[in-house]
Amino acid sequence: MSVVAFPCQPSQPDPATDPTTAAAVERFLDSLTSATTRVGYAETLARLTAVVGTQHLVAALAPEHYAAVMDRWHTAAAATWNRHLSALCSFTAWAQRQELLATNPARRLERRKSARRGDRAIPRTRLDALFTDPAHALRERVLWRLLYDTAARAEEILTLNVEDLDLEFRRARVTSKGGAVEYVHWATTTARLLPRLLGGRTTGPVFLADRRAPASGRRAPAADDIDPVTKRGRLSYPRAEYLFKTASATLDPHRQGRTLHQLRHSALQHLAQAGRTAPELQAKSRHQHLASLGRYVRLGEETSARITAEADPARRRRIR
Repeated sequence: MSVVAFPCQPSQPDPATDPTTAAAVERFLDSLTSATTRVGYAETLARLTAVVGTQHLVAALAPEHYAAVMDRWHTAAAATWNRHLSALCSFTAWAQRQELLATNPARRLERRKSARRGDRAIPRTRLDALFTDPAHALRERVLWRLLYDTAARAEEILTLNVEDLDLEFRRARVTSKGGAVEYVHWATTTARLLPRLLGGRTTGPVFLADRRAPASGRRAPAADDIDPVTKRGRLSYPRAEYLFKTASATLDPHRQGRTLHQLRHSALQHLAQAGRTAPELQAKSRHQHLASLGRYVRLGEETSARITAEADPARRRRIR
């Protein structure tokens, strides 16, 4: 007579053998080969560690913990929500492959549908005001110009080291999505400002935080993220995003701040408005597929305003 075993309940977490969530997060981040992905995921997973505590076992993670993490971005845009949820899902999939998690704590969370209509580009006049306003620190003005000139992702620029810059040819070596090494290029004004920002530094992060990095503890950054001379750490994405949102909100009649990613949108959309072809935009943006450029090449508010003005019956006749 054969014996059929009944399904077993998941085993209880064992504090003696199971790793903590903090330790699992550290292992997961170390396993990522792309520096930009690692930086992007670190913010979300640092929030997870803060929610559950440093001694909480990874095997005991539950949907309630993930819900508490995502509650921080409850009112954020759909793209922001989806970005942080993707970080949690990637960590979960890795932990399950390592047999650290028996269930999926993200199973009750859903991606949000992004609104596809609307013009995400920032008008040129407002960009010029942001780039030239001396009230903003040199670091911010260089960062914003560099993001606009290169049309690069914010993570790619924030993870740049001085060694990655080729000032002679106005380009930088970045690690893009998937780990590919590519080059981005900037224009004259940025080329003039970059040496002022570097101040003779030849190593370390291009964009530095305002304070010295902690030498030990949970918030101590990796050695590659610290300037060896000033001991200041790398400028973080959340801090850079906050500063740009605050600055851009002062020029918006609706007092809505913009995101760093909108500088990429703006650069590509302005190039499209200037008549650049889709292959040219693909070369600039480094998208693998032309179809991905659809959101950028759609002409928006500035084109609508220009067409309306040119078709205005009361428009003064041009003198020939």
